[in-house]
Amino acid sequence: MMTFYSSVAVLLVFLWCFCEVSLTETQNHGFTVELIHPNSPKSPIYNIMESELERVSKVMQHSMNRIHYLNHALFVSSPNKNMPESTITPFMGLGYMMNYSIGTPPVQLYGAIDTGSDLIWFQCKPCSKQCFNQTSPMFDPLKSSTYKTIPCSSPTCKYLQQKGNYCSSNKKDNCEFDIVYDDKSDSKGDLSVETLTLNSNDRSTISFPRIVIGCAHKNNLQVDGIVSGIIGLGRARLSLISQLGSSIGGKFSYCFVPYFSKLPHSSSKLYFGNRATVSGPGTVSTPLLQSFKGGLFLDNFYITNLEAFSVGNEIIKLEQSIFGFGKGNTVIDSGSTLTSLPKDVYSKLEYAVSSMVKLERVKDPTKQLSLCYKTPFEKKLEVPIITAHFSGADVKLNALNTFYQTDHEVWCFAFVTGAQFPRGVIFGNVAQQNFLVGFDLQKNIISFKPADCIEQ
Repeated sequence: MMTFYSSVAVLLVFLWCFCEVSLTETQNHGFTVELIHPNSPKSPIYNIMESELERVSKVMQHSMNRIHYLNHALFVSSPNKNMPESTITPFMGLGYMMNYSIGTPPVQLYGAIDTGSDLIWFQCKPCSKQCFNQTSPMFDPLKSSTYKTIPCSSPTCKYLQQKGNYCSSNKKDNCEFDIVYDDKSDSKGDLSVETLTLNSNDRSTISFPRIVIGCAHKNNLQVDGIVSGIIGLGRARLSLISQLGSSIGGKFSYCFVPYFSKLPHSSSKLYFGNRATVSGPGTVSTPLLQSFKGGLFLDNFYITNLEAFSVGNEIIKLEQSIFGFGKGNTVIDSGSTLTSLPKDVYSKLEYAVSSMVKLERVKDPTKQLSLCYKTPFEKKLEVPIITAHFSGADVKLNALNTFYQTDHEVWCFAFVTGAQFPRGVIFGNVAQQNFLVGFDLQKNIISFKPADCIEQ
């Protein structure tokens, strides 16, 4: 399991997206970020030489790695020698990434957005001996007039020391962070404050001064590409959401365009502030819960309670409390493609679905999923609606939320079992497609509203 010697107890990874920020109203009224999946033709890392099957296979492998990682981080109370180690892929694989700027004058960076992290960190100069191959410009703090390290005596550093953070050993009295992953790779550097700027499509900008960031000078990570680090969107004190605070009213939301949209150049959206409000006909909300693991508050995660699934007349109930204190059994995770279920729940759900689908069963060409059907590309996929019964909120999942196209005429059930982790649920982003999903940290609720995300 990952050990985090900085601002977060556990580091999840990542809601990745290439972003251009569209600031169509003032800061007080909120703003919108365009999200582009790396497999989208709009992505600067889109590989035209790859086949669709190769792209899908990478997404599936990433999702399985991430689910294993998150299940281990969230639901395992003690190490198990018989349990396979989590596979760490570059920034945990494919997802959504963000374009932003840091410093004065601003330097453009690409960051992986993570709804389970509360630290914004990126690779910094000097980083000549231990750093990953970053193809985009690397931030040099010596060239920024607004960069300032945080001393060990600061309240921020003292807060972090409660979570294992430490001060520098070079007598500079700087507050430092060290993130260590399951495979012993790590990232370490200075905790600092800096100006973070979001850039709009019309070239207007919005800047947030004195944002706490991690300037990483040593990065023992197997990563290549334009991404420079992570932008944490978690619940704890140092996430971007928490640091923006009253300027966004503690609210953000997103709307994911279906992966296999007939408009491949359409983009998903990330909303902040009043723009993030999810309301109106069809909106349902469920409490955002506080949960604990091993006596530690899981303050980074967006945890709620999933009571049951229903398919037709079949009702499949779930265990309600899995963390030891308080209710909560489900993490709403925008970085995982698939949804992970306890083994017994998955078996019952797969059986209920398979008994109602009258299509030809085939094998998954990616060799990752167990329930797949063949259907002509131009034909509508006929599968039953699955209702996710959260506490106080029934979310109806149709075919594009429950099946994933893995080949030209093959659709597979977008649910898997966390076999070694029998209790919790990771609610992935396929299940959230064409929903406005809102997080309100003042009201402590997560809201869902059916939407056409292409038109949002």
